[in-house]
Amino acid sequence: MEHQEQHFTGSALLRDIVIGMSDGLTVPFALAAGLSGAVKDVNLIVVAGLAEIAAGSIAMGLGGYLAGKTEVDHYESELRREYAEIETVPDREREEVETFFAELGLSRELQVKAAAELIADKDRWADFMMKYELGLEKPDARRATKSALNIGVSYIIGGLIPLIPYFFVNEGLEGLKISAAVTIACLFVFGYAKSRITGLEPLRGGLRVAVIGTIAAGCAFGIARLIGG
Repeated sequence: MEHQEQHFTGSALLRDIVIGMSDGLTVPFALAAGLSGAVKDVNLIVVAGLAEIAAGSIAMGLGGYLAGKTEVDHYESELRREYAEIETVPDREREEVETFFAELGLSRELQVKAAAELIADKDRWADFMMKYELGLEKPDARRATKSALNIGVSYIIGGLIPLIPYFFVNEGLEGLKISAAVTIACLFVFGYAKSRITGLEPLRGGLRVAVIGTIAAGCAFGIARLIGG
């Protein structure tokens, strides 16, 4: 019977969606809640919410791009250093390879033989050291752009959810009631799904995300009411 691995492999995409969607659901929700506590003009809430979504998605996308670019630059920098060490101190690098095989439980004879076969190819040797000495996997060269788009789009989708109810009401508080119900439900579903995918307890994860979003919006609403008298 064929064995199928159950491990989740889309960690980079999931991380981007979680970053974008969680902030997209929470920040515009808190902003709309705060404005609802201070003003009655629904148009102002909608315009401010859309402006925040636009600015937030750009800022979050740029943050994702810079993080992805930094990951690629760091890997390339360490790879160049590894090649230099292979050229300048090959004996020490070979000993590190043999030590790795020794920790796997191989005999001394097999350590030497496996190391000799591995270091015959300098590219393979460098890749091995990057992965097993430094713990670095080669990142996707397009990772920065993909991350920026994933986070930005996720933020927009998440941000529109708490804002849409305000398009269909005449008063801010009325919109807030609908927005709160919809957004808190979405936060719970989002937290539940994220926890299920990552192997955590789904119900607890959903409740935690929903509570955090509710507290953020409640604080924004209370502060706006306090400032606005």
